[in-house]
Amino acid sequence: MKKLQNHKLYNNPCIVFFLLNVYLCLIDISADIISCVEFNHDGDLLATGDKGGRVVIFQRDPISKNSIPRRGEYNVYSTFQSHEPEFDYLKSLEIEEKINKIRWLKRKNPAHFLLSTNDKTIKLWKVSERDKRVEGYNTKEENGAIRDPACITALRVPTIKPMELMVEASPRRIFANAHTYHINSISVNSDQETYLSADDLRINLWHLEITDQSFNIVDIKPTNMEELTEVITAAEFHPVECNVLVYSSSKGTIRLCDMRSAALCDHHSKLFEEPEDPTNKSFFSEIISSISDVKLSNSGRYMISRDYLSVKVWDLQMETKPIECYPVHEYLRSKLCSLYENDCIFDKFECCWSGNDCAIMTGSYNNFFRVFDRNTKRDLTLEAARDIAKPKTLLKPRKVCTGGKRKKDEISVDCLDFNKKILHTAWHPSENVVAVAATNNLFLFQDKL
Repeated sequence: MKKLQNHKLYNNPCIVFFLLNVYLCLIDISADIISCVEFNHDGDLLATGDKGGRVVIFQRDPISKNSIPRRGEYNVYSTFQSHEPEFDYLKSLEIEEKINKIRWLKRKNPAHFLLSTNDKTIKLWKVSERDKRVEGYNTKEENGAIRDPACITALRVPTIKPMELMVEASPRRIFANAHTYHINSISVNSDQETYLSADDLRINLWHLEITDQSFNIVDIKPTNMEELTEVITAAEFHPVECNVLVYSSSKGTIRLCDMRSAALCDHHSKLFEEPEDPTNKSFFSEIISSISDVKLSNSGRYMISRDYLSVKVWDLQMETKPIECYPVHEYLRSKLCSLYENDCIFDKFECCWSGNDCAIMTGSYNNFFRVFDRNTKRDLTLEAARDIAKPKTLLKPRKVCTGGKRKKDEISVDCLDFNKKILHTAWHPSENVVAVAATNNLFLFQDKL
């Protein structure tokens, strides 16, 4: 496969993936369920958040990064408790510690910074390394105890000595008390000075240096809550233009807002909405048309939206309809009634772009995840399963049989396990390395070289 001149990606990322590693969390399954996955901007770090409020950061192995061919192997770099369970006494409401989103800031110095949020509180974390320590203080002992000034008879020059590498995570800012409803999205602006946070009815704009105030830029809360017809499901800043943001709704629409036109973005600049197909209209039409995730492409020209059954690609210059539509699990259309009864129809699947915007990835049930190649229009169904826990195992494409005779390598739609679902995925920003969260397991895959 030939390499692109401007991107270290391959022309056809949908050929074959093989397993790099799988990280198993088996201490407390309920708390260890992974709730978000995010690569940083150069792909050297990968952060995961879980239902227990913990953030685990993986660092790319330097040997694998510099090897030929390059390999995307990662090791645990740091683990820290980001959020704790809280209780809102005014509303008699428990606030769980689950990490909803993690977003990295671009690196400006040797330390790394990331934002993490639960339902109510956003925190800015600094992750730094220490491999040296200072010895020979004048006013305190080596254990930190303050020395009696009467015992100090001479001055000495402190010395710096090497020590075992230690990674420290410290909270630098805490942004709280700004959301009435649960936060579902955070997005760092391209200016790296501001970011947005979105809940069901409002979007707030924050400055990274100011914790006690934010500016409300979108408010769709009606005067009478009985007139409420839609909620905000996801929001994101444009990757290049710091004045542009998009947000999706439960009615299947995406609104693009330009902060230059007005400080309050209640009136959108563009509305992206696909005309409803009368032939597919049913009791479940409104539920399955709800957009669970929206992601702008790395170039900023396109965006993808994920509804329950499909992924759609939109051109920001064309509002009337998507330019591409990829069915994720169309075979579930006949199962919508049972999926409604077991609440699976309300699952919120995420989606992501490859680094060169030529491929899309999203999750499905039975630990399946789907990869779509926009150039060749090929699609691939792969499985993140525990029985492939041996590194360098090649992933075989999976097929789902909807009826009639089932072939040897196919799985019947009636045999799918709806408790095993891939909700969170991430793609390395410049290579074909993908991270897939399967309940409490994190799988890392790389395309076959």
